[in-house]
Amino acid sequence: MANCNFPNRTIFCKDNIDVLRGIDSECIDLIYLDPPFNKNKEFAAPIGSSAEGASFRDIFREEDLKDEWLQTIKEDHPELYHYLEGIKGVGNSYNFAYLSYMAIRLIECRRVMKSTASIYLHCDQTMSHYIKSLMDCIFGEKNFRSEILWQKNDGRAKGSQHDPKQWGTQCESIFFYVKTEEVKVRPYIDLTKEEQLEDFPHEDDKGRYKKGIPIFCSASMGARPNLCYTWRGYTSPHPSGWRLSKKRLEEEYQKGNVVILDNGKLERRLYLSDYKGKPIGDLWLDISPVKGKEATDYPTQKPLALLERIIKASSNEGDMVLDPFCGCATTCVAAEKLDRKWVGIDVSIKAYEQVQQRMAKEVDKPQEDWLKGDTAITFKASSPRRTDLGVDYREQKFVYVISHPAFPNEYKVGIAKDCKSRLNAYQTSDPDRQYKIEYKRKTAAFRQTEAYIHRAFPNKHEWVQGDLKDIIKAIEEHAEIPQSLL
Repeated sequence: MANCNFPNRTIFCKDNIDVLRGIDSECIDLIYLDPPFNKNKEFAAPIGSSAEGASFRDIFREEDLKDEWLQTIKEDHPELYHYLEGIKGVGNSYNFAYLSYMAIRLIECRRVMKSTASIYLHCDQTMSHYIKSLMDCIFGEKNFRSEILWQKNDGRAKGSQHDPKQWGTQCESIFFYVKTEEVKVRPYIDLTKEEQLEDFPHEDDKGRYKKGIPIFCSASMGARPNLCYTWRGYTSPHPSGWRLSKKRLEEEYQKGNVVILDNGKLERRLYLSDYKGKPIGDLWLDISPVKGKEATDYPTQKPLALLERIIKASSNEGDMVLDPFCGCATTCVAAEKLDRKWVGIDVSIKAYEQVQQRMAKEVDKPQEDWLKGDTAITFKASSPRRTDLGVDYREQKFVYVISHPAFPNEYKVGIAKDCKSRLNAYQTSDPDRQYKIEYKRKTAAFRQTEAYIHRAFPNKHEWVQGDLKDIIKAIEEHAEIPQSLL
C-alpha cells in the first residue's frame, strides 16, 4: 500500500475529481463524504456569519456532464454504465446527471482506498435509493455493511395553513461500504463517567468491574456436548455446557476474570479496562444537530460528534482520513482531535479559512500554529501528481473484438479496462451466453485505435463489418503508434 503523495493536514481547493485522480492508489484509510443531495437548490451561508461567502449549487443538468466521464464509465464499468443509462427514463431528468457526477468520483474514491479502508456516504431520501444501487455497482453488493439512520431532528412537519402531505422528515442516511472483506468496524461508544460508575460498581486491584457475567449456558440453549467438560472440579449443571471452551476458561481464570470465591462458587467478571464500549446499532438517536458554539452557519454543517463516532469506529490513530466535499471542515477537525491524519477537498477557499478558524477554536491551539510549523495546514489550488505510476506512464486499456454466431462477419470493437467484465455484460443479454472474445490488445492508443477501426470498416450501432483477420491486422498496426504521438 502506498504512502500518500501529499502532506498531512492538506486542503485542496479544486474540483474533487481532478484531485482524486492525482492521489496515489491505495493510500487512504477512511473516506467520509457529504456530497450535494440533488435538491435542485442553491445554498449560501448568511451574511455576517463565520462561513459568509461559502455556498454551493445543488443543481445538476446533463449539459454539465463531461463526455470523458461517461466514456470512462462506459469503458471500465459497463454494468454501471447500463445502470446509469436506465436511470434516464426514471424520475426527474437531472437524476442521470447527478448520478453520473457521483459515479465518476466514487470510482476514484474506491481506487485510492486501501484494502482495509471504509467509506461512509451521507445522503437523504432525495436520492438515497439510487445512491445505494450506484454504490453496489462500484463497491460490490457484498461490500455493503450498513445503512445508518441519523435522527437529525424531531421530525415534526412544518407548520402551514395547509394540511401536511407527508410525514415529517426526521432522518438522513449514511451508507457504510468497505473495499474488501479485510475491513472490520468497532460498533461501540464510550461510557460517560456516570455510566462507568453505574455499570461497573465494584473495584479491586485490577480496577472497576461488574460481576454476574454468565459462565454457564442456560438450559434452554440445548445440548452442546463440545462445551461439556470438568474444569478444576466444576461441571456445568446443564447439558448445554459452559459459555467458553476449556482453554478460554482457563485463560480467563489466569487473567483474574474468573474467580473462585471463598464459598466455593464461581464468579465471572468484566473489567472496565477490557470493556469495548456500549454496543450501538444502525439507528443513531443520540447525536443532536449542530448548535451553540459549534455552529458556523455553513449550509448543511454536520455535528462534530457524528464524525467522531465514524472515525473512531473505522480508523486507528495515525490513519489517513479523506473528505472529498469537506465544506466547513468538520471531518478535518474531528480527525485532528482523534490523532488521525487528514485531507480535505472543496471547490471553495472558504474551506481553508474555516478549517483554520475551527482548529484554533476547537483543538485548543492558536491560529498561527495552523499556519506554520509541524501543525501547519497546507493549502493547494492544484491537483497532486501521482507518484505510483512511473515517469513515462500512460494509461493503457484493451481494444477488444467480440463476436456472436447470430451476427456473421460482424464484430463489436470496443475499449475496456477489464475484458472479462465487458464480456459478462454482453452475456447477461444472451441466455445461451454465445458472445466470445476473438481478440484483445492492450495499448496506450486505445481511443485512437477504436476510432480508426470504426472509420475504416462499415459499421452500425458500434458493430463493424468485415473479415476478422483484416480487423485484427488494422488494430495491430494502429496500436503501434508511438506514444510520443498520442
